[in-house]
Amino acid sequence: MVTEKYLVKGMTCGHCVNSVSTEVGAIPGVSDVKVDLSSGEVTVTSAETLDRAAVAAAVDEAGYELVTP
Repeated sequence: MVTEKYLVKGMTCGHCVNSVSTEVGAIPGVSDVKVDLSSGEVTVTSAETLDRAAVAAAVDEAGYELVTP
């Protein structure tokens, strides 16, 4: 299992958390998604390292922006 952290910009409420969790959770191989609304941090557990572009696309689909490190 691999755990990675991402920073997402634009989330302001519980609906935001649910949207990001749902979209990122739909990426193949993802087993868990935890979103910290106050920091914008999204912790993703998956079978193997995820393609950052796939995570960015999922976050974008939810209506938010993945912050580039």
